[in-house]
Amino acid sequence: MGLLTKDIERAPCTVEISHKFESLHAHVRFNNGAVIHPGDEVKVHGPEIMAPFGEIVIEDREATIYRASKLERLWTRLTGDFEVMELCEFSFSEEVKL
Repeated sequence: MGLLTKDIERAPCTVEISHKFESLHAHVRFNNGAVIHPGDEVKVHGPEIMAPFGEIVIEDREATIYRASKLERLWTRLTGDFEVMELCEFSFSEEVKL
């Protein structure tokens, strides 16, 4: 991995999709121990997974990891906090009572 070049890595993975009242989530675990760093992109191959309500679906797939260049990784670390703040919504109101 260079300053401006990206590496591509393929990894076997396990995809877990939960569509329950208690938990609605999708997780990808890499079976070869690969670790994702800031700026990396992951594409999981295969058809779309649909979990019926009340069930958890687990499938083995293959994923492609596009490793960020050193410059992209640095930029992501520097600007990541600002990106997260866009997801937050703050409201200050005197009408709310606890």
